[in-house]
Amino acid sequence: MTPPPAAPGRSFNASIPGADDLIRLHLSESPYGASKTALQAAERELGRVNVYPDPERQELIHALAEHWDVTPEHIAVANGSDELVLATSLTFGDRGRPGLVTEGTFPGYRTCLEMTGRGCTSVPLSGTAIDTEGFAALLPEHGIGYLCNPHNPSGAAHTREELAALVEASGRSGVPLVFDEAYMEFAGPDVPQARELLEEGAPVVALRTFSKAYGLAALRIGYAVGQPALITALRQTLRSLPFSVNRLGQAAAVSALGDRDFLDGVRRSNAERRSWFTAELDRRGRGHLPSMTNFVAVAARDCALAQDRLAADFGILVRNAGLFGFPGYIRTSLGTQEDLVRFLDALDEIEKNP
Repeated sequence: MTPPPAAPGRSFNASIPGADDLIRLHLSESPYGASKTALQAAERELGRVNVYPDPERQELIHALAEHWDVTPEHIAVANGSDELVLATSLTFGDRGRPGLVTEGTFPGYRTCLEMTGRGCTSVPLSGTAIDTEGFAALLPEHGIGYLCNPHNPSGAAHTREELAALVEASGRSGVPLVFDEAYMEFAGPDVPQARELLEEGAPVVALRTFSKAYGLAALRIGYAVGQPALITALRQTLRSLPFSVNRLGQAAAVSALGDRDFLDGVRRSNAERRSWFTAELDRRGRGHLPSMTNFVAVAARDCALAQDRLAADFGILVRNAGLFGFPGYIRTSLGTQEDLVRFLDALDEIEKNP
């Protein structure tokens, strides 16, 4: 099944408040919606909203285990990967030592490490690239490490050699390493994944989500794939919120996994949109970072000003990547072609008339 056509772009109506009424290019949401079978599965559960969901998430765990050809003991399911970032920071490694992250990345890792009292050390970027060698060298001095792969907001991914070196550092030191792979579905088949290295025995976990390529962001389903010992401990922490994964989300996720044609269509459409968009950026002479995801970091002169004016004057929501540690870039989702043209036209106008 191919993905449904993207929703048409909407003109900005300033009289109607709320982000839902704007052109949403700021959260890497899918313009292709969700699988019809997933939506139908969620709709069927509406008749049982008075009944608590399965606190152990067994049907979804078994479906994911079959999907990834691992045992159910390798899988934990939570309310979005955000909940998993918090749960891993509460659970893994020596909590007397700070966590290790990189500069210029998703801020949730640092937030959770600080809120759980562990503290945080950041490895500086090497230009706009992750210093994987420096990260691997520092990991043994820490209690846990977090890496975003493919990276948000740059859109780049680790090479096979980099990933192997990081996993080796985790195995050698015994320090758990969490790879946030929220955007991995958009990367090509040759991009290495942490799951492929689980047999190495290192304390490694990969986090995945149904919010991006599967288009189920509102239903909040994330999951972890990792070593059974880590997953057992993670599940124990997640039991403190036994019903956090709602009934509609569990049912929709199981059905979404079964609709592989839909996911293939989303991947194909996203790759085509990304190719068109980067070519359009080149045509306009506007710089950008290479991306393997459903967003692109676009060069701009005054990103804070551009972000604010795009929202206020044009009804377009994007992210100033300087807030992530990438000054000089705006991160935009790969929305509809119409909305992306509006974004680029508006950005050109803002820079001509600041």
